[in-house]
Formats: sequence, structure tokens, C-alpha cells
Amino acid sequence: MKETDKSVAGTSIVRISSSGTEEVDDSIAVEEPLEIRLGYTDAHKGRIHKSISITMRTPGDDISLACGFLFSESIIRSIDEITSIDDSADNVIRIELKENLQFDLTRLDRHFYTTSSCGVCGKASLEALSTSGYDALRDNNFTISRKILTKLGSNLREKQPLFSQTGGCHATATFNANGNIVSVTEDVGRHNAMDKLIGGMLRAKILPMQDMGIIVSGRASFELMQKALVAGCPMLAAVGAPSSLAVELAQEFNITLVGFLSSTGCNIYHNSEAIL
Repeated sequence: MKETDKSVAGTSIVRISSSGTEEVDDSIAVEEPLEIRLGYTDAHKGRIHKSISITMRTPGDDISLACGFLFSESIIRSIDEITSIDDSADNVIRIELKENLQFDLTRLDRHFYTTSSCGVCGKASLEALSTSGYDALRDNNFTISRKILTKLGSNLREKQPLFSQTGGCHATATFNANGNIVSVTEDVGRHNAMDKLIGGMLRAKILPMQDMGIIVSGRASFELMQKALVAGCPMLAAVGAPSSLAVELAQEFNITLVGFLSSTGCNIYHNSEAIL
């Protein structure tokens, strides 16, 4: 296997088609582990440095990925709570938090409830968001026309270079009411693509987002909805289907949720008034 850049690798394959069998070169999305190490102050133990996550991701935008992860898991609430970021080591990001920064230390000692296989019930998952200080978006005034909305999928597809090369990654993007794709991130993991997107906005200090929606190239899971909520996103549109818990979260926190988005239509699971 020959690596062409950090996110794409080249390999030789045997391709079988109706015209026969041939050996050809192919491009594949790179998947490598990223370790996120956190430095923070414990009231009893002093300064602590701890590995808090190892995620399989596509290299690129690693700093945004790490920042987005910390933000979406409520460890930080602002980019200003970070004093330094070190990405000099391969596949390791080291982040130092401000002295005496207060956050829920138990989040560092468990695998977060947002994975679909964790066994935590839906009610407990929604209550965990409420107890973390997240309220329903009462002032959700983001609207978009049906004609513009149904064009978003094709607009996103045109802005996925990694998918065009490999066919093996997810995309997450922000869009405005005019249907313009503002920013796009890609990764082999859909949650990583979302963290990269949110981390980029966090670093640019444009959170919470009120006048933009998020579109994802696959399904809408509870995990992605949770991250959208933390970012203050008023609308999430998915090319695929939502899960039941994603629908419950959308209803509980008043986020417009669209699924099965295509050029011919979509399903609206919450807040149909937002689609003009």
C-alpha cells in the first residue's frame, strides 16, 4: 500500500466486472487511531494528564476533531478554556485546560452514553443532556424552502473530494437558508466528521450556531443529534434515516429533523413548519 496523502492511500486490487477481470490501482480512505490526551487540574491530586479517548479516524483536521469532541461531550464550553494544543506526535493530540477549570470528572472515567450499543435507556440519555445544562431551542426560527432543501444532498455530494476518490467516508456540512454549503468535513467515522465540523466552528468562535443547519451524508443517530444540540444547531438534515432516539431528542429539544433527504423529497420528523 502506498500512501498518497494523509487521508487517502493507494493500493492494487483485482476488479471483476461484466467486461472481465483486471488488476488496477485504487484509492482508499485512510483509517488510523487518534489518541486525545487531556491535561487538567484535580482539586485533590493537582495537575493530571490523562488519555480520555482513542478514536479511529481519517487523518486531517485532528485539532478540530479533538476540540469538537471535548466540546460536544461538555468537557469544555469555550475554546478559551484551552491553554495549549500539541499535535507534534503522530496520532496523538495533547490539550491543556486552564487551571481550576470545573467540569464533570466522571465523563473521563466512562465510555460516553452516546454510543448506540452502550445499554443506557433512551430516557436516561435525554435526561443526561438536560442535567448537563442543555435546554430546548425555544427561539428556533431557522426556516428553509422545500425547493432549496431538496437540492442540499446534491450540493453536498459535489463538495466531498475524499468520497469522490474513495467512496469510503461520511460527510457533515453546515448550510444556510439559501442552500449554500458553508463548510464540509469528511471522515471514515460519521461522529468524527461531526466533531471536526463543530471543532472548526468552536475554534472560529461562531458557536452556538443559530442561522445555519447541519446536513449529514448518512443516517441521523442519537449521537449526531446530541452533538448538534450542543452546538446550538436548529436543523439537522440526513440523507438516510433517523433512529428512534434521534427523533425523541429532536422533539424534546425542538430541533428540526429531516430524514431521507433527496432531490425528490424528504421526511420531516419534527417541526414541519420550518420547511416553507
